[in-house]
Amino acid sequence: MTTTSSTPQASQAPGLSRRTLGVPAITLMIIAASAPLTVVAGGVTTSFAVTKSLGVPLGFLLIAVILTVFAVGFTAMGRHITNAGAFYAYISQGLSRPLGVGASLIALVSYNAMQIGIYGLFGFQLSMFLEAKFGFASPWWLWILLCIVVVGVLGVNRVDLSAKVLGILVGLEFLVVIIFDIVAIAAAPEGVSTATLNPTALFGPSLGIILVFGVAAFMGFEGAAIYGEEAKDPKRTVPRATYAAVAIIGVFYAFSAWAFSVGVGPSQIVGSSQEFGPDLMFVFMTDHVGVLFSDIMTLLFLTSLFAAQQSFHNAVARYFFSLGREGVLPAWFGRTSRAGAPWAGSVAQTIIALVVVVGFALAADAFGGAAALGDAAFLYPVLTMFTWLTNTGAMGLVLLMAVIAAAVIGFFRQNRRGLSVWTTLVAPIVSGVALLWVFIMILMNFQLMLDQDEASASTFVLPGLIFAAGIIGIIWALVIKARKPAIYAQIGHGTEPGAYGTELVDVVDLERP
Repeated sequence: MTTTSSTPQASQAPGLSRRTLGVPAITLMIIAASAPLTVVAGGVTTSFAVTKSLGVPLGFLLIAVILTVFAVGFTAMGRHITNAGAFYAYISQGLSRPLGVGASLIALVSYNAMQIGIYGLFGFQLSMFLEAKFGFASPWWLWILLCIVVVGVLGVNRVDLSAKVLGILVGLEFLVVIIFDIVAIAAAPEGVSTATLNPTALFGPSLGIILVFGVAAFMGFEGAAIYGEEAKDPKRTVPRATYAAVAIIGVFYAFSAWAFSVGVGPSQIVGSSQEFGPDLMFVFMTDHVGVLFSDIMTLLFLTSLFAAQQSFHNAVARYFFSLGREGVLPAWFGRTSRAGAPWAGSVAQTIIALVVVVGFALAADAFGGAAALGDAAFLYPVLTMFTWLTNTGAMGLVLLMAVIAAAVIGFFRQNRRGLSVWTTLVAPIVSGVALLWVFIMILMNFQLMLDQDEASASTFVLPGLIFAAGIIGIIWALVIKARKPAIYAQIGHGTEPGAYGTELVDVVDLERP
């Protein structure tokens, strides 16, 4: 069946800015989402503390290998689909439109959870730093509200402005972590040991847990596809940025985790990580370099969190844009500024962040949530907002990547488009099975990730949000199919600005799911 229909939002906006971002800019925005300094200070120590294993450095490399294999099919598909709603469009065209809409809502929940969760750590760290250095006591939520405003302002401006800001911040993060690595290797109380690089330390009973905690450090690497419409040359820029980001992140984190173990000592790294947690890096630098440098690192830790917040904000805004453009969400979400920024989606994400932060702040004080934590009351935004939301977001994104692997197979099933069996079948199967296993391990160990002694409502409600989003999306797609078949046929295909202008759009394959 073939029909011809105009889009429900013709000529409302000029679309996203075109040919704006090159490989370096997109790569830096991907790395910004992973927050290098935050990962080394917090992620590495948490992994050592929880897994009680020395296999953490090799764990980062293994995850990088899995994601590199995943990127083979992912980027191959991206050469044929350029859409700001990356996962949504890929799954719509590779599997089915209902699954694509379900994936889009999972992506929105996951990216929002990652972004808003990071606000919790940001507000806590800044509040504690100001009190420790200047005696200025302030509520953690005050700094989050101010940060939301700054992130929102950057979000409604040209994407290259965000890229420049993030590029500077990421560069400073890399510099300070490299200095830390050098100092750690020079300290080496037990010598420059390779104990943490022994494969037997990784491939043991703790393998699954190591990957569960390590995979969160890579979240956002798939973001290159989200910027495809704004890339200078999508067919080349997106794949190159994706591979570059995975390689840089994987090698850098593995090396820094190894240097961390050398600096503290392989026999002490687990115990010290359990004792000091994320503060271990700053305590170490205070002892070996001085308080001033440690304070500089703390400030850069805050800018690292800011960079991650901005990167995830941009991702959410583009998902809203893509869904609004195609009629899955109200057309208002598809509006952009003259400069090509998805301002409506950016404003929507800002409002969501404000509502959630206010909700957590009220739960902490007005409803006694912080008091219920006893002596750990001051850690409320970290133990709840940050821990709950970022782990939930990581879970959702790992699930989406596993589904994307299946979508790659579906997309190339009838026409490999000249690509090899490795690209269109073997690599997606291998990476898809690996990612599905990691997702299952996250589900099985979610209580541990939330640092809960025993299961509570949050142990089940938070994963439930991911599944509920997917189910609601599938049902909504079927409603659209029944009520607005022309819009249903466009799902996942809104890739060119001209397709949503005053022209008519050819809508085909309504029989396809």
